[in-house]
Formats: sequence, structure tokens, C-alpha cells
Amino acid sequence: MTTPTRIAATFAALKAQGHMAFMPFVTVGDPDVATSMALIRELASRGVDLIEVGFPYSDPIADGPVIQASYTRALSRGLQVNDIFSGIQQLTSGPDGGKIPPLVAMVSYAIVFRIGTAAFVEGAKTAGFSGLIIPDLPADEAGEVASEIRKAGLDAVQLVAPTTTPVREDRIAETGSGFVYCISIAGTTGARDQLPEELSGQLKRLRGKTSLPLAVGFGVSKPEQVGTLRGLADGVIVGSAIVRQLERLSNNSEATLHVLRDIGDFAAKMVAATHATR
Repeated sequence: MTTPTRIAATFAALKAQGHMAFMPFVTVGDPDVATSMALIRELASRGVDLIEVGFPYSDPIADGPVIQASYTRALSRGLQVNDIFSGIQQLTSGPDGGKIPPLVAMVSYAIVFRIGTAAFVEGAKTAGFSGLIIPDLPADEAGEVASEIRKAGLDAVQLVAPTTTPVREDRIAETGSGFVYCISIAGTTGARDQLPEELSGQLKRLRGKTSLPLAVGFGVSKPEQVGTLRGLADGVIVGSAIVRQLERLSNNSEATLHVLRDIGDFAAKMVAATHATR
């Protein structure tokens, strides 16, 4: 029997308890790598289930202004991919490494292609990542790259948007692993007051195509939204609502501990909402 990946095991354990997963997003390098690692530790201490780790890129695919700005801030300080791998590896191999939940890299295919798929995947595995999300991976190349990722024991998480065709959804069901990242809106990332009414239909349709957990991102920003997804999704992903708080560190490094604590408090509320018994 194949040993389940850390991501699969995490979702299975949560499902057994009747819980949904909470997955916050962190841009590495905003404002610096050390602070990003401190934020990951803070989130881990608040009981988040997985953490999505953003690799800053100069031409983001579907990121809204908040995350775009965080990428710009990180890149302006000369951030390199090896800086991310090094920071994550120190974190996961350190004394608190066992407390860090599964980390999922959100990275542009342009970065993976430049480094080479095999080399990038090996670097991610060595650093301690559990899976990769490559939002701009061409459909006709997804199978080959996903195979390389899974061969390394990692998960190849794929995205489904409201505009994804039925044929493409079928392909994702065949090649993806770990979970399906369900984009709630046809647009860019960003906090919103309400989730679209069409989302429930999208999730129900995907349920009929895959046994993979469904995690909803893009637009989720508060605990109150979790209830509308209960019974439809297996997890929620929050990015902009967290990254926005890091803007406060741009000109005041002395505020770091306060900001990290505030983000931790928000994460704790999201964990409580997602872990409420169905």
C-alpha cells in the first residue's frame, strides 16, 4: 500500500474529525526571509493545518494588488529562490521542524522552467515542502510535470476556476494530487465580503469528478464565510487578508512582533471556524 503524503494524511485526519482545513498564505521575503519564517512559526503555533508559501514573481498570474505588492517588496530586496529554499530548510530541519504543518509552494512555471523541473522539485523536497501549486502550468505539460513532482513524494496541486472547461476539469482530476485548489471567482485574489452563489454548484460538480479534497481560495477573508462552505469544501485558503497586515511593516520594523501576533490572532479565529464540528 502506498504511504499517503503529508497533505493527504492531513486532510484525511481532519475529515475523520469532521473538520475543514485552514490554509493561510505567506509571501516569503516580505518584508524579509527571517520575518517570513517567524510568521510561519507563529501560524503553526496557532494550529493552522497547512501553509501556502508564495514564491515572489515579477509577473504574477492571478494575484490581486495586495499580493502583487508583497511580491514587489520582496523582489526589490533581491530575493532569490535559493533564499526561500534555505529559509524553509532551516525552519523544517530546526528544533521546531516537527511542529510545522505541510508547506505548499505557490510558484510560477517560469521559475520552475528556468531552474529545471527535476532540480526545482529536488530543491523543494530537500527544503521540506510537501507539495507544489504551479498556476501557469500549460495543460498539455501538466501530466509530465505532475509525474515528476509525485515521483519525489510530493503532491502536484492543481487549480480549478469558474471558467475551467469540463474537459480540463477531467484532466485535473486525473493528474492532480493532494487537493484541488478551487478558485471561487473569475478574477484575481483579494478579500471580498461575499462568496459567489455559483461556487456551490462548482464544488458539487467537482465532487462528482474527484475524491481529492476541495480547498477554496480567492475571496475568503473572514470566519463567517466558512459556514457557507461547510459540507461543500474540505478547506479554505486565505491570502490577501493576511498579507495586507504585513504592509504595516514596510516602514516600521519595530512593529514586527505586534503584527505577527495580530496575524496569529486572525489565524486562530479561522482555525476555530474551520474546526467547528459539522
